[in-house]
Amino acid sequence: MIRLYDYWRSSAAYRVRIAMNLKGVSYQQIPVNIAPGADEQKSAEYRAVNPQMRVPAMEVDGQQAGQSLAIFEWLEETYPKPAILPADPWARLQARSFANTIACDIHPLNNLSVLATLRNEFGADDAAVTRWYHDWIRRGFEALEGFAAGQGKGRFLFGDAPTIAEITLVPQIANARRFDMDLSAFPALLALDASCLELKAFQKATPEANKPD
Repeated sequence: MIRLYDYWRSSAAYRVRIAMNLKGVSYQQIPVNIAPGADEQKSAEYRAVNPQMRVPAMEVDGQQAGQSLAIFEWLEETYPKPAILPADPWARLQARSFANTIACDIHPLNNLSVLATLRNEFGADDAAVTRWYHDWIRRGFEALEGFAAGQGKGRFLFGDAPTIAEITLVPQIANARRFDMDLSAFPALLALDASCLELKAFQKATPEANKPD
């Protein structure tokens, strides 16, 4: 059994839930409340699981690892069907590049620890934090929109099935909406998001479907 240390609103954990659902992998969710004030990720118990004190983390046969994109690679190697990477090597590079734009360039600058530092160390108010959040999404989405708009006429970026590109995109769009960002400049990305959310694997992974009672 795979144990997934998870927070319902974490976009990185959301990505992993999508990937596992697409592959039909069973997993046990272990909630870790990372909301400010709860800070369960900082507990000694969780630090023993993931010294980085972030979610998600995955435990298999008593061994733990973090980092959503690394977990994607393990899933692809361990459960190769259905694939979440394209078959063509160049397309695989493009899919990874798309995913990394979100997971390495946009998301790290907008996670809870960065936003808290802006507020607590630099005196940013809510309006300034929102401008920061929107700006980094806009910079990344402008590049991704151009790529998505130039792809073929398939339902998804690389054909008829979603890949790690869409798996990382959908949670980032959810974050943008949560912060009331106008996404009308990104119609190709919104079309991908809509196509993905028609699939049960994506629906079951949404924050709303995983929110604690």
